[in-house]
Amino acid sequence: MDHQENDYGGAFTRLCGIVERLRGEGGCPWDREQSPRSLRGGLIEETYECVEAINENDPPHIREELGDLFLLVTMISYMHQQEGLFSIPSVLNGIAEKLIRRHPHVFAPGGTGGTLSSGEVLDRWARIKVEQEGRKPKDSVLDGVSRALPPLDRAWELQKKAARAGFDWPDAAGALAKLKEELRETEEELDKPGPDKGEERLEAELGDLLFSAVNLCRLVGVEPSVALGRANATFTARFTYVERKMKESGAAMEAGSLPLMDRFWNEAKKA
Repeated sequence: MDHQENDYGGAFTRLCGIVERLRGEGGCPWDREQSPRSLRGGLIEETYECVEAINENDPPHIREELGDLFLLVTMISYMHQQEGLFSIPSVLNGIAEKLIRRHPHVFAPGGTGGTLSSGEVLDRWARIKVEQEGRKPKDSVLDGVSRALPPLDRAWELQKKAARAGFDWPDAAGALAKLKEELRETEEELDKPGPDKGEERLEAELGDLLFSAVNLCRLVGVEPSVALGRANATFTARFTYVERKMKESGAAMEAGSLPLMDRFWNEAKKA
């Protein structure tokens, strides 16, 4: 790295200057029309693209996606600064102060540093939020899990919170048995005759099945969103192969061609 790559302040000042120009008189019409609400979807999309780049272990791509996130965070912060609600420096100073406040074991005189476990650090954070930051104590440990999270990620976080409170399987075997139990209950619901098959009951059983699968992921150390993302990528690659081979063979992509599509699918799996 050259000295410019270590110039954090200079790099961020440059980005802020560009954002100010884009939003100012004579700036970009599109950028001037945006608002925090209009950029919400982009913030979520860029976050997932960054996660994808991290999953692919692609440093140039990760750098690019992190840049997109920096842009959106800076843009949204500057929009609030323009409204006189808060400034970009207040955002940065706010998180800096929070980090120092919540890490007394690192920053306070006589701090214990690395002698604490991760669990002890999390417990201390919870106390600091109430005792120093004036946060209202939660009625439930689950109250700290955002309802805005996608359902798969929220299930993951809910289960982690419950586990920290001691509500957990002793090992993965219990979670696997529960997953099998939920699969049996789903099969039983599917096997019911038409009039007895309830859409809401089936939805509930499938929800329990998915929730149990997330629990098993947690106990074996696999993030479900990462695992599902990998499965999506695998499916996409194999299905694309099937489409290409069907086109080459002159066959139509339709239900009647399923045996041929299945043969190409198996070829894709071997490949």
